[in-house]
Amino acid sequence: MNALLRRFRPEQVRVLILLLIIVIALLIFGSQIENYFSPRFFNRIATSAAIVAVVAVGQTLVVVTRNIDLSVGSIVGFTAYFVGTQLAGNNEMLPLVAVLMAIGLGGALGALNGLLVAYGRVPAIITTLGTLAIYRTFLVEYSGAKTVTTASLPEWLVNMPQATLFSLGELDFRLLTVLALIVVLIFQIVLTLLPWGRRLYAIGSNPEAAHMVGLPVQRTVFGAFVICGALAGLAGFMFLARFGNITVVAGQGLELQVVAAVVVGGVNIFGGSGTVAGALLGTVLIDLLDQSLIRWLAISEFWRDAILGLLILLAVAVDAVLLKRLQLFWAQRLQAQSVETHLPAEGEPRHAA
Repeated sequence: MNALLRRFRPEQVRVLILLLIIVIALLIFGSQIENYFSPRFFNRIATSAAIVAVVAVGQTLVVVTRNIDLSVGSIVGFTAYFVGTQLAGNNEMLPLVAVLMAIGLGGALGALNGLLVAYGRVPAIITTLGTLAIYRTFLVEYSGAKTVTTASLPEWLVNMPQATLFSLGELDFRLLTVLALIVVLIFQIVLTLLPWGRRLYAIGSNPEAAHMVGLPVQRTVFGAFVICGALAGLAGFMFLARFGNITVVAGQGLELQVVAAVVVGGVNIFGGSGTVAGALLGTVLIDLLDQSLIRWLAISEFWRDAILGLLILLAVAVDAVLLKRLQLFWAQRLQAQSVETHLPAEGEPRHAA
């Protein structure tokens, strides 16, 4: 029993609940929408969720440290437009160069956020709310009211969204989807197995205590923002590949989807807990609801944003009430198990302290 309690922590309960909700949603929508379980529909969800999932991974690293990055939508938009103009002017550019350019540009923008938050001690919500507007203004000024068009982009980029690495029956696993899954897997390993990942949790749980025991708090938080920006840059490249036509509003509002995916996925907005896998499930659930409600009820974009806001509020409420009670329950049960384990058997002498 003790081993079972240690294996399933309160944070993992959210992941199990998310899986259950996704299954229930699939069954409900499948009973209401004709041809719902078609491979084409699931490919569309997977491709759409891939971009948000990559940004959500970076956002998870930041939120775990008890911070937040609201500028990710602007980073995605600026990166997509900048790399798009470079590719439009030079169709011979190698794919790897374009990807590294996007990651590097996103990392540089994320580094500015990290400098202000980690070393300037400016609250993250204020910093990234400001850079959200600044980076969007950079995009507007850089674009000169021009649009990057699909016709100006190299053929390999235009064909990338349809590129399939392998298939299971009629279900295709496309390049962008597999890339997102690789990013999720890498950073799930980083958070769970590497010392740097464990430092993120320690800092988010208690920043003052982490500083007192000698952890490099500033450097670690700075690194989280840099990686978040770099992954937003990668998502910007994926955004360019998927849509082709890029304007000054590219990525606008994406930050709301990302924060919703992270919080719904069980990453505690107050820091210290959460997983990349949970953020992926949160992304899948939100995109599933989004795509399904469009097909079923044809809801407007405003109602979709309202649903995202409602999901955020519900997730925060769950963190504040239910998960705290679960954590207390787990702690009490583990303490009881520990006491029972160390009590002497009946008839055995009790040793004096």
